[in-house]
Amino acid sequence: MKYSLIGCGRIAVNHMKAAINNELEIVAVCDVLPEKMDEILGKYDLQDRVGIKKYKDYKELIQKEKPELISIATESGNHAEIALYCIENGVNLIIEKPMAMSIEDANKIIDAAEKNNVKVSACHQNRFNVAIQELRKAVEAKRFGKLSHGSIHVRWNRDHGYYDQATWRGTWAQDGGALMNQCIHGIDLLRWMMGDEIEEIYGATRQQFHNYLEAEDVGMAVIKFKNGAIGTIEGTTNVYPKNLEETLYIFGEKGTVKIGGTSTNNIDVWDFADESEADSKNKGLQEETSNVYGNGHTSLFADVIDAIKNDRKPYVDAVAGRNALEVVLSIYKSQKTGQAVKYPLTDFASIDMKGEF
Repeated sequence: MKYSLIGCGRIAVNHMKAAINNELEIVAVCDVLPEKMDEILGKYDLQDRVGIKKYKDYKELIQKEKPELISIATESGNHAEIALYCIENGVNLIIEKPMAMSIEDANKIIDAAEKNNVKVSACHQNRFNVAIQELRKAVEAKRFGKLSHGSIHVRWNRDHGYYDQATWRGTWAQDGGALMNQCIHGIDLLRWMMGDEIEEIYGATRQQFHNYLEAEDVGMAVIKFKNGAIGTIEGTTNVYPKNLEETLYIFGEKGTVKIGGTSTNNIDVWDFADESEADSKNKGLQEETSNVYGNGHTSLFADVIDAIKNDRKPYVDAVAGRNALEVVLSIYKSQKTGQAVKYPLTDFASIDMKGEF
């Protein structure tokens, strides 16, 4: 399967590694900065591989190379425009999070993918973490009984040096803040585990220490789910001196689970009323990861490849990407208006937060 990568920045190495692990035919890379393309190819000793082309213009790449699968790993503000062009040209996609920066664009991607019979996956790779997969099985088996509440805590650190690496970071047009960039994976997991359907969200955000950015460095929210459960979100890049944790809690009448580690990769608590011998392997489960991005990219790529071959929806589809984005934008809107946001969120974009801080 012919594969190309658009955007060769910080997260691109995970996409390239996943493509190699899945034995995709890498036909081209694309970036407006030639040195970034050289860097990513050099990292995997692909710079001398015959046939791998380099493009500064993604439209030219698509027209000339006609790849079957592309992953988009550019600055967030360009995801939707590139995605829509790819879809219109029949290219299947893996879109790095967030899928878009507005609800309108996210809906356009979903509709266009449906119309053109193109597979689109939002890159929420933590759904493939071993711990998360075990939790999902328990949720689907209704082992928790009635859900009481759940929470996600993303307590990370991003210093001035991180934002200096790229001028688009922390801007409303191209990135958003801690919730949109760093915390959206955890937000995706919380919504997914708690039944997906939301009544309303109330949120508050602040810019405490990163006054050189446009966007927030801490955000909190309370979610009312349609099934009666309550969720809370805490996301920040203000933790001193380094990343502390990404922790997901789910509480039900017959079960309690805490998924911890730096990227929801460890099972810290696993207690169920109907406990069996099979549960013993989950108690204390730890999945080793080399960084906060975890190991899920390879599994996500494998699933998308299979979805293309068997004409089915990807495990993490475009609707999942829109759902995670919707939560973040709802918190932003709640901060801006000072009021709870009723669902569904019909019209809001990160750029609407311009001048908030």
